[in-house]
Amino acid sequence: MKYLIIPAITALTLMGCKSETHVSNEEKEEIAQDSTTTVETAIGPLELVAPFSSESVRKNSKVVDWPQDMTPKAPEGFTVTRFADGLEHPRWTYVAPNNDIFVSEANTGNGSKNQITLLRDTDNDGTVDEQHVYMTGLHQNFGMLVLDGHFYVANTDGLYRYPYTEGANKNDAQGEKILDLPAGGYNNHWTRNIITNEAGDKIYISVGSASNVGEHGLDTEKRRADILEVNPDGSGEVIYASGLRNPVGMDWNPVNGELWTAVNERDELGNNLVPDYATSVKKGGFYGWPFSYYGQINDPRWNDDPHQGMVDKAIVPDVPLGPHTASLGFVFYDADQFPAEYNNGAFVGQHGSWNREPFSGYKVVFIPFQNGKPQPPQDFLTGFIKDEASNEVYGRPVCTTIAPDGSLLVNDDDSGIIWKITAN
Repeated sequence: MKYLIIPAITALTLMGCKSETHVSNEEKEEIAQDSTTTVETAIGPLELVAPFSSESVRKNSKVVDWPQDMTPKAPEGFTVTRFADGLEHPRWTYVAPNNDIFVSEANTGNGSKNQITLLRDTDNDGTVDEQHVYMTGLHQNFGMLVLDGHFYVANTDGLYRYPYTEGANKNDAQGEKILDLPAGGYNNHWTRNIITNEAGDKIYISVGSASNVGEHGLDTEKRRADILEVNPDGSGEVIYASGLRNPVGMDWNPVNGELWTAVNERDELGNNLVPDYATSVKKGGFYGWPFSYYGQINDPRWNDDPHQGMVDKAIVPDVPLGPHTASLGFVFYDADQFPAEYNNGAFVGQHGSWNREPFSGYKVVFIPFQNGKPQPPQDFLTGFIKDEASNEVYGRPVCTTIAPDGSLLVNDDDSGIIWKITAN
């Protein structure tokens, strides 16, 4: 069936509610008998199985070292090399206007390094020959941005702004916290990404949910599962879009100017629910979380209070990316080094999840775009899974970034490597 897309209302109307997310085994068995549901996405029909039609599993990966002579696998016509190595959880990469490359080294919990490292390839040989500790003492830092003489850092608890000197190897200036952000929560949704618009007069901040499906009550979800929009000084906050369980990567469609994001969907509905996705983001749009998914498919854990008025307004996301892939990175390819078929398409880094067997994700996928419209995704960078039976993986890709020379950089979080993919 096809769903009518209606402009969504903001998440502010959700607050003060409490959820009843417990479903008995008997109820699960009954729900699992429901037929499949087909939704119409931007790339065609998507068939979704019934909730609880398979068990929710836990399958944690074990990261082992990449052999020195081995790299991930890219399509024919591309070469993969180690751009940087020996980093500690290089979660995110940002390329400054002067082509300096900044990397956030941060992780979940007390093991976070909480620093930003500056990388340079001054002789253009494809590997880093300058590495500097640019900032320290941060708080689970993630997104970065250079704007109007300032260096912005999105820590998990707030947006910070520091004076910026172009080309400096270190920034030990006294910064200011210009916006509080909600921290903590379920499944380590601590990452806060930031980008600006073309005019440079707005900053967009991705904030993941504090729970799987609102089970702690929606008072804990204020300003979460949202993309926020603020002025460069932190003022004027509005909820740009809501109902996005864990949006991370963001970028602007180079053809039509739409904001796009990659989103982690909810867990514990079964091995094949719910597919993560990439989608265009409509201002004021509501994307279903926690009450529904893929439009008007009700989450059965909200049957006592389904918030049907919200569900009726939920927007179907554009591009499904597979269940439990932990799709995090997202960037449009707007350079000219790759073959023409990659122009204006998008790369998505899939970190891999604990909630599926066999593994899904653990790769980078490419979404071709034609005239600004997405086409079915295809695998681009694979080989991260070493052995399914022993749960061993070589790495877990996160950020995808376009390097100054038009190659693609991929942050391999747990292996401490940034890979560089270059067209031959």
